[in-house]
Amino acid sequence: MVRGKTQMKRIENPTSRQVTFSKRRSGLLKKAFELSVLCDAEVGLMVFSPRGKLYEFSSTSMAKTIERYKSHSKDSANHHNRVTEQNIQQLKFETAALQKKIQFLEASKKKLLAENLDSCSIEELHQNEAKLEQSLQKIRGKKNQLLEDQMAKLREKQAALLRENGALRQKVEEQTREQTVPVTEGTPSNEEQKIEVETELHIGWPPVRSPKTNKAVEKHSE
Repeated sequence: MVRGKTQMKRIENPTSRQVTFSKRRSGLLKKAFELSVLCDAEVGLMVFSPRGKLYEFSSTSMAKTIERYKSHSKDSANHHNRVTEQNIQQLKFETAALQKKIQFLEASKKKLLAENLDSCSIEELHQNEAKLEQSLQKIRGKKNQLLEDQMAKLREKQAALLRENGALRQKVEEQTREQTVPVTEGTPSNEEQKIEVETELHIGWPPVRSPKTNKAVEKHSE
């Protein structure tokens, strides 16, 4: 039959727990012995039962193995402390160097701002002047570049507005042409329609127009 996988949890049954402890303890002691013999290793093993009984195995002497462990632990702790102290000293040195660098930069900044110039020599003043000239050249170059970029954007905007204006003007002209009615042949124009020509034939005296009624009144002879 295939053995099932044992769950890694506390065995609740006291009898089963005791049996498992005895079997596994024996197997563990056997493995420790095999490791010491096969690999020539110094092995020390201590196991306390649930009732407090001690079971141990040592390839040499348990006391010597424990002393060796304590010495190794102490050396490791000392080594760790030495490394920590060295790191602290290194950090202190770096901190002091950074503080000096900050002080130097602060003094240089004040000199560039025309402060504390009494302690400057001619050479330092020349150096500061050269630095300021370089800074001014960079500032002017950056300013000119920004102005050129703005001018290019304005030119693009102007071109877009001109194109839009042309399109709107063309659209207005097309609408105007569509609303204009062409004059065909045989159709009198407005001015021609205003001119009235009388072609009626009258016998006798010509008719007289009244200024009030603006109607023609014929005057007959007696």
